[in-house]
Amino acid sequence: MSTTLERPATEPSGSGPSLRDRTFGRVTARGWRARLGYGLVVAALVYLIVMPLYRLQSRAFEDGARGYQAQYGRADTGDVIWTTVQLAVISLVIALVLGTILAYATSRLPARWSFLRVVPVLPIVMPAVANVVGWAFLLSPGPGYLNAAMRKLPWWDHLESGPIDIYTPTWIIILTGFGLTSFVYLFVSAGMSAISAEHLEAAQMSGSSQLGVFFRVVLPLLRPSLIYGGGVALLLGLGQFTGPLLLGSNTGVKVLTTEMYRRVSESPADFGAAAAAGAPLVILGLVVVLSQKLLLGDQKRFVTHGGKAFKSPPKRSWWAVTTVVVYGFVALLLPLIGLILVSLSPFWSSTISWDLLTFDNFRTLFQTRDIVDSIITSLVTASIAVAFCVPIGFVLATLLVRGRRYPVIRLVGDLVSALPLGIPAVIFGVGFLLTYTQPPFILYGTRTVIILVYIVLMIPFATRLQMTALLALGETYAEASATSGANSLVTNLRIILPLMRPAVLSAVALMFILLTHEFAASLLVRSATTQVMGTRLFDLWANGSYPLVAAMAIVMTVVTGLGVVVAMIIGGRNVLDNL
Repeated sequence: MSTTLERPATEPSGSGPSLRDRTFGRVTARGWRARLGYGLVVAALVYLIVMPLYRLQSRAFEDGARGYQAQYGRADTGDVIWTTVQLAVISLVIALVLGTILAYATSRLPARWSFLRVVPVLPIVMPAVANVVGWAFLLSPGPGYLNAAMRKLPWWDHLESGPIDIYTPTWIIILTGFGLTSFVYLFVSAGMSAISAEHLEAAQMSGSSQLGVFFRVVLPLLRPSLIYGGGVALLLGLGQFTGPLLLGSNTGVKVLTTEMYRRVSESPADFGAAAAAGAPLVILGLVVVLSQKLLLGDQKRFVTHGGKAFKSPPKRSWWAVTTVVVYGFVALLLPLIGLILVSLSPFWSSTISWDLLTFDNFRTLFQTRDIVDSIITSLVTASIAVAFCVPIGFVLATLLVRGRRYPVIRLVGDLVSALPLGIPAVIFGVGFLLTYTQPPFILYGTRTVIILVYIVLMIPFATRLQMTALLALGETYAEASATSGANSLVTNLRIILPLMRPAVLSAVALMFILLTHEFAASLLVRSATTQVMGTRLFDLWANGSYPLVAAMAIVMTVVTGLGVVVAMIIGGRNVLDNL
């Protein structure tokens, strides 16, 4: 039998390259172009994300690690680290307990009250700086409205201040725990919705009570959600900045993030000591991520799908309505009431003069040029950052899902895009302040440096949200388009992106919401002439202009609320579930 390959009838004869050679050449050229494109994007992100961290740590090790000696040679260093750990761990416990209870409660809501499922997520929408300020107006020892009301009760009528002091570590931890509850709730509620009815039915048929079913069946099956949600909450707790800065500065409450801010705010700025203060947070972030993988182990143990219907309607309980409503009132409505009362008052005192309520504070805000500029800067920088993040995130998502031919670039891209999730925003703020106040790029005092740090903070969200959509699409559409002769660019523009439209729009809306009330990194890279809403509010707080602080916090909340409305219009009603 002959083994000679015959030339296809359609292939022209002659000495030119064969059809197979030309096809192979096109595929090879396309592969190199893709490799080059991915490589350039990843290299740019390495510079943008890793370089500030590298320069920061390099400064800490200069002159025989003088930065570490300056930071950890002080007598109060142990107290600072211990306060940071306490804040993170205890607030994590609070968030895990409340988040799990709320997730269980929302799964038991009666049908007519199902709209309450969004309530545990709303505290994320309210800017953290506005939430903290609202609680300060309620629970400050002297003029706090709730304290003033409690001093009228027989138990505390002998007190001249208190009984609660919002500026103590205990209450800073409690407020942080409330703030982290929503993040834990998102993870746990997603896991709870995936539990099959057959597991619950089997436990009940074995004689277990509802409480027994929760602890013996539901809680063990929620282990992956608790680990992921708990890991995120722990990282956020370790990097907590807003509460300790606004509430703890005057009472000596110090954590590592506020130490970093203090080191770069003093004159002259000590970047080495700031880098040394942030080093434990970077290490702990990596430890938390690795611990998540170890604790999960074999994830097949947590599969909850069975042969029966995936999920049956659970027994509805009115206690669930009460639980969700009480949480919403305490975590969201109370601080909002505090903000509204102070914003409408000519001054902040423990007595509310209803006949003196006025909108003058809002008029003053919108007549003050630098405050209006801060609002415009927030909107402009957030919009531009999102415009860059979406295509960068799409390229990274495509690399992570379909870039198996480029293992090294893929691994580096995965690590770099995930890095901002494990490192507090304040560390990136200090790193960018150091990097862009010296050659080759001197950007301090410009909107550009704010946009760059915003891009870094949002890259994980842009990548992960679009990667999820790409995984859901599979390879069928791309293969069909390639078979029809379309190149990668045409396939992505005409096929993939239109199919991913809901996910892309949700990512856009989500990132915009998060950036319009970003505070920690912005406070480090802002200048006197270039500010965003959160940093301008901080200046008003530092100057004691409390009615203007409350009015500014209301404006921030309204802007973010409008972002939520737009998000739900363009990204779907469940856009908040993607946080």
